[in-house]
Amino acid sequence: MAEQGQGVQRAGDIDRIVEAILYLYTEARRVTKHQAREIGLTGPQVSTLKILEAVGELSLTELSERMSARNSTVTGIVDRMERDGLVLRERSSTDRRVVIIRATEKGKEIARGVPLGAMEIFSTALRSLGPGDRKELRRILSELADGVRAEVTRRETEGADGAAERREVAR
Repeated sequence: MAEQGQGVQRAGDIDRIVEAILYLYTEARRVTKHQAREIGLTGPQVSTLKILEAVGELSLTELSERMSARNSTVTGIVDRMERDGLVLRERSSTDRRVVIIRATEKGKEIARGVPLGAMEIFSTALRSLGPGDRKELRRILSELADGVRAEVTRRETEGADGAAERREVAR
């Protein structure tokens, strides 16, 4: 009977954690989308400008990693931003295969004008945690991200295999 109670507790804990993650994700998107709408950009474009404002320049791969998006997705975002004069693409001087993304003066001005964003809200909240808690949270979130990546990869592979099997059966 105690094992059943622990199972229910564990399921409840997992539900609360998932709810917290979804809340954080939803709030980040809501804040960014609202800010973006006010200046005529998309949420990912605002995120790109704020990331570039914080770090200066990044390779397309680094920007994709920071945005937790695929290179192909970020390429489309950067294409539109470059067309609108918000960012520049340049080949790295040390490795011609690498494309560096940096904000133009127009992009920097827009980034400076964007008020407190989701990243800053989360940063402020995280500063309220002690150094040990932040380190532990970073460790746990890294493990969680690795687990999510592995599960997504497994499902995508399984989905591709399943589609191939369905085509084979249909023949």
